[in-house]
Amino acid sequence: MELSFAAIPLIIIGFVILTIYRGIKVVPQSEVYVIERFGRYTKTLQAGLSIIIPYLDRVAHKISILERLLPEFTISVITRDNVEVQVETTVFYRVVDASRTVYRISNVDQAIFTAASSIVRSAAGKLELDDLQSSREAMNQEIASNLQSAAEIWGIDITRTEITDIVVDDQTKGAQRQQLLAERERRATIARAEGEKRSVELAADATLYEAQKQADAVRIEADAQAYAVEVQAKADAEQTRLLAEAINNDGQPAIDFEIMKRQVVALGQLASAENAKTIVVPSNVTGVLGSLEALMESAKGRG
Repeated sequence: MELSFAAIPLIIIGFVILTIYRGIKVVPQSEVYVIERFGRYTKTLQAGLSIIIPYLDRVAHKISILERLLPEFTISVITRDNVEVQVETTVFYRVVDASRTVYRISNVDQAIFTAASSIVRSAAGKLELDDLQSSREAMNQEIASNLQSAAEIWGIDITRTEITDIVVDDQTKGAQRQQLLAERERRATIARAEGEKRSVELAADATLYEAQKQADAVRIEADAQAYAVEVQAKADAEQTRLLAEAINNDGQPAIDFEIMKRQVVALGQLASAENAKTIVVPSNVTGVLGSLEALMESAKGRG
């Protein structure tokens, strides 16, 4: 009997320790705990230290909130131009509401796979094969947006989707290769035509530029000749004016002086000619020179 009474304090201490253990929960950073009371959902414990009612509340589920990767899956898709391709896709997601994930769906991965397959087929079926291969980023965004709307009811956040590859059969690859070669040939033909066109344009520009420069040269030469004629005319007019003034002042001697001077100049030009071997001078030339000298002396005496 004494031994039985001695065990009671130990039993009480053990019960207290067990109660504290069942009432205090430490949740890791990467998880959340779903708490049930009598089989009914009560609350979700976030990371850190939490207290529950021992013996009434229990941890029913421990849910990881880390981002998850759905295993890569292949979907058969028919494009808008009736080409069948295999689209390899994967989905990244994480749990944001553990209660919905636990109580609304039994197999999250299978549910996301089913929804993703339907959405990928719908998105790819809107595009032709060439657009499908060049529009992966736009398709990824469209698939992620539509899949997020479907997965929100399960407490799932779709972080991103990736189309990893688009597989076509050998026959389609051959047709694509022929189409690519034809497209390259078309571009090369256009490039050659544009080059020839540009060459013709440059040649025409060069011809036009040359003609403009020649016209400018002709205009400049004509302007120079006109200017020379104008200067010569002004000089002749000035000479005539001076001669008329001299005639008015000196009378006949000035006229004789001008005539004799021009005769002397003409003789000088004749003598300086390259083909002038022998010059026959009239006998009155010496008289002209003597008269010119007399007139010059007379003009000096008057001055």
